[in-house]
Amino acid sequence: MNIKEAKNEIKNTVQAYLKKDEMGDYKIPSVRQRPILLMGPPGIGKTQIMEQIARECKVALVAYNITHHTRQSAVGLPFIRETSYDGKTYSVTEYTMSEIIASVYRRMEETGLQEGILFVDEINCVSETLAPTMLQFLQGKMFGNQKVPEGWVIVAAGNPPEYNKSVRDFDMVTLDRVRRIDVEADYGVWKEYARKQRIHGALLSYLELRPKNFYRVEADVDGLQFVTARGWEDLSQLVYAYEELGLPAGEEVVYEFLRHHDVAEDVAAYLELYHKYQDDYGIPEILKGCVRTEVYTRLFHAAFDERVSVVELLTDALQSRLGQICRQKRKTDRWYDYLKEYQHTLKEEETHQTPAEQYKMLLEKLEAMNQKAGRAELEENSALREKESLVREMAAFQPAAAEAKEAFGEAAAGFEQCRQQLELLEQEGEKAVEAAFDFMENAFGNGQEMILFVTELTLMTEAVQFFAQHPCERYLQYNQELLIGTRRRELLDELNQ
Repeated sequence: MNIKEAKNEIKNTVQAYLKKDEMGDYKIPSVRQRPILLMGPPGIGKTQIMEQIARECKVALVAYNITHHTRQSAVGLPFIRETSYDGKTYSVTEYTMSEIIASVYRRMEETGLQEGILFVDEINCVSETLAPTMLQFLQGKMFGNQKVPEGWVIVAAGNPPEYNKSVRDFDMVTLDRVRRIDVEADYGVWKEYARKQRIHGALLSYLELRPKNFYRVEADVDGLQFVTARGWEDLSQLVYAYEELGLPAGEEVVYEFLRHHDVAEDVAAYLELYHKYQDDYGIPEILKGCVRTEVYTRLFHAAFDERVSVVELLTDALQSRLGQICRQKRKTDRWYDYLKEYQHTLKEEETHQTPAEQYKMLLEKLEAMNQKAGRAELEENSALREKESLVREMAAFQPAAAEAKEAFGEAAAGFEQCRQQLELLEQEGEKAVEAAFDFMENAFGNGQEMILFVTELTLMTEAVQFFAQHPCERYLQYNQELLIGTRRRELLDELNQ
């Protein structure tokens, strides 16, 4: 299965394992909660989906790469104590608590969450001395003499032998006690994730043209060459940073992330072209509805690679614009909810606090909630930063009036500014979307480029949220008329032959 299907299956398993009956006991007892063994090539996102599952299930997560551990850190250190049997005293070897088990208990204290996921990566790549410990862990849910706490679901991940020479096979006894899920790299599924993570448009454009280069592992006379999903994501971050610094990402730099000479050379050349297209086509002007005549002339004679690049440039610019609107919408909605809560406290009769003190208490409460969420890591960093930024902005509108009505009006002034800014951004967003469709129709009609454009919008979370509030007739029309899935890939494959 692909990584998206694996995520859904693991999430369902976590929810099933943590389901309790009316007496508060787990419906599936611990002894029947088989650990999940996730097997797949390196760099396809196994760790990332565990972080997502933990946030979505609102449980804690402890993640370990077991190859970094020795037997002592996994099992615990031995110590000698005395005990009596049949009236005689003996020296007995026992073990301290495993570092991994201790981390689980520490995580429970830090987050206040008593349930979670213990994720152990590269479990079949351990040293010979640690291998028996891993079998004990999978078979008995123990490290040394310490059991994994109840309420913690075990997920282990490993690499197939073709990707790692030090891989060990599991025996039948172990496999009969786990749930094995085999995962394969899938560009289409990763593309959905990549859009949400804002992977650089140049890399997405390149992969749209060369999807076979998404994941490659080859051994030749020069040694092992490989390209993984992790490499594309890490390279994306560097390209963004280099752009801000005005630095080029040449072939040698690209090869540090995409360890395949031909692919690295191809990507580096494409990055240079993509940046050239950015300057040549003037995407910001297109979104304002100001398209130069020579742009259409050039596109009419352009190769398919160049036309796809322009579509991706347009899509990337729209995503930035619509993303700003979505952030402002979340900010406005939260501010409104917080004001409602403040208004409710102002109406409470039994209070000896001034409106200013009540407002300050609200901000302190919100700040404490953000800190708690940060410790528990139940939200992505970007979402948490949005909330923290809003609390700081609300602090600038601390009311000074002594009367509740006047104080609420002072506090609401900031919200009104926020709401007006949202309206302005939404109006600009609607115009940008219409201008984008005007350009696409004039440049490409309803050809394969329009299919690609509509598909990209469908994969874009920001666009889906925006269209839910501001329906776009042309998007709905093209979405219904054009075959997005199989037909889109068939067209691209046909044109690349």
